[in-house]
Amino acid sequence: MEVRRTVPVALDVDSDDAALLEDTVDTFRWSAQYVVNHAFKGEYVTTSKTTLDDETYNDVREATDGFNGGLVQAARNKAAEACKSVVARWKQGKKASKPEFTSPHVVYDHRTATFHDDYVSLATTDGRIEADYVLPDGASDTPHSEYLFSDEYETTGAELHSHDGNWALHIHCKTDVESDTSEQATPENGTVLGVDLGVNNLAVTSTGRFWTGDEFDHWRREYEKRRGSLQQCGTRWAHENIQSVGRKEEGRFKLLLHRISNELVAEAREHDCSVIAFEDLTDIRERTGASWGHKWAFDRLYEYVEYKAEEHGTAVEQVAPENTSRRCSHCGFTHPDNREDEVFECLKCGYENHADYNAAKNIGVRFLRRNQTGGDGGAPLGVRLNSGTLNVNGGYSPASPGARTGVHAESHDFSRG
Repeated sequence: MEVRRTVPVALDVDSDDAALLEDTVDTFRWSAQYVVNHAFKGEYVTTSKTTLDDETYNDVREATDGFNGGLVQAARNKAAEACKSVVARWKQGKKASKPEFTSPHVVYDHRTATFHDDYVSLATTDGRIEADYVLPDGASDTPHSEYLFSDEYETTGAELHSHDGNWALHIHCKTDVESDTSEQATPENGTVLGVDLGVNNLAVTSTGRFWTGDEFDHWRREYEKRRGSLQQCGTRWAHENIQSVGRKEEGRFKLLLHRISNELVAEAREHDCSVIAFEDLTDIRERTGASWGHKWAFDRLYEYVEYKAEEHGTAVEQVAPENTSRRCSHCGFTHPDNREDEVFECLKCGYENHADYNAAKNIGVRFLRRNQTGGDGGAPLGVRLNSGTLNVNGGYSPASPGARTGVHAESHDFSRG
């Protein structure tokens, strides 16, 4: 069975290289859009990668002054997949329009990116640049160390993203594991998957899976700009178009949240989790500084996960959110200064990790404690952490040989706090 993981890695990029990356992003988006526009020219939408390559490759290379051939093909693949998605929706009787590429990103593979232990080499519009990874210190169970740098995982490619002048590489890794149905857990003796929701990362699981909020934030800003421009007109036509923009915005976000919910439920099933635990969403705006748009997204995501998980016999619950972002998932020490933005560093034991990842583990433990101390029958035995589980008393159990797991986690103490 093939297991895939995506690891977000911040990059240290100087101003000259940042300018090159910006130019590469713009050229990549233009290339993908050119292919989409070509695919929509005829009576039927062209979705074949081979056909689109034959009909657009040379034109794109010429128009972009010899843009890297591997990136041209990656842009073509991105365009072809977008076209296939539109055609699939049409076949289902759903509405879909021609894709528009506006999100700042570039797709890389092993031809266009070389991944080293502490830096990456990336193709650009003018040769290659090298960018150092910005990694957490002193953490042995991070997705970076246990997926990206594990001998068990193969790096297959990455997507480069830009947000407010900061650059990050979402690196794709995969491995093959044996699937043994005799080792699979049941709802009576399964595990709980903790999920933290937030603004920068829409969702993060206790197994180290991240879904960033970049795409959501980008389109939220775009639609806000469109509504602002229309509101300045003040005409009836503008008012009607504002309503239309709202419908398009909701439709786009629902598609995004459906995709994330599908992947989140798949993550729970892959790790044999009988429960998916979220923090209580009631006051999440006040706790996270989220907008009304984010609150709507959190509610919809929870709703989608709830009914999709139910189809597979997986329960979805909410737990009290107090101190899940301030509590150290390593030693249990709780203090408001443990967390600063996306960095968690325990003032007591020095444990350092991504703050949202730390919170996801605490959410899982919160549900485990509540469920087991409440005397409910069939309570999950532990919180799923990478390649093992934690019981309510802090005992760590590694996964059984052949079980479907992610990465290794060292023994943690959850007995305090």
